[in-house]
Amino acid sequence: MDRLLTLEMFVAVASEGGFAAAARKLGSSPPAVTRGIAALEARLGTVLFHRSTRAVALTDAGAAFLEQARRILADLAGAERELRGAAAEPRGQLYVTAPVMFGRLHVLPVVGALMAEHRELMVRMMLIDRNVRIVEEGIDVAVRIGALADSGLKAVRIGWVRQMLVASPAYLARRGAPQTIAELAGHDLIGTMGPRAAGEWQLASARWRLDPRPRLVLNTVDGALAAAEAGLGIANLLSYQLADALAAGRLIALLSGEKPPAFPVHLLFESSRAGLPAVRSFVEAMKGRARVAGLG
Repeated sequence: MDRLLTLEMFVAVASEGGFAAAARKLGSSPPAVTRGIAALEARLGTVLFHRSTRAVALTDAGAAFLEQARRILADLAGAERELRGAAAEPRGQLYVTAPVMFGRLHVLPVVGALMAEHRELMVRMMLIDRNVRIVEEGIDVAVRIGALADSGLKAVRIGWVRQMLVASPAYLARRGAPQTIAELAGHDLIGTMGPRAAGEWQLASARWRLDPRPRLVLNTVDGALAAAEAGLGIANLLSYQLADALAAGRLIALLSGEKPPAFPVHLLFESSRAGLPAVRSFVEAMKGRARVAGLG
């Protein structure tokens, strides 16, 4: 049986959770899918699924092989798309994910400009303060802030941001401004959830452990920013998140000598998608946005 077809069957069974459902998705029959999986297992010399009368589940070997199979199929699909229209105008659907505030401030303007220029381009944006699984969730391009894991994805760095400690004038008038890292222990701290949530803050001269723990923890950057502006404590946020509040005087930067290492801002995508007109246009537009916004 055709090797590519058996890979498609394998991914479909894993995704749909059964042979019958996979057959419906592929427009095939359950016996044909069963034969295809058997042929694949025979060729690989290993069992890919645990089978019972009620359910089908991946074996350890099957789970390990699934990501590779998905990548092979994605690479092939990307190569076909690139060959059909390497120089074509961006069209179809582009699926992008980014942190909430960064997406609102910097990605949405880029998306708006691209959609105005390319009438056949459609965009889905997932703005969320967590790292989503790019391959599994079908993401075309993801914005990531911070160190990257070794994922095998293509990464294009477009800029840098840095952490800043801030508080409102009202809070500082009431509690005073810390002059050293050690003095933070006597202040009310505002923490956040998500990728940057941690039990310590990385400052220039030391890692400062948040002990006692923050009095207030919020699950969104908007919430932490609002809490800091309301005078509820000292927050540790990123420079792009604070630009407007600092310029307007609603927040004041603290411990200015303690400048932590900057965080890189990357665009992540599968290498097979690099040649797609929509992805290529988005990446170039985001590079330009980063330069204009002073992130480069």
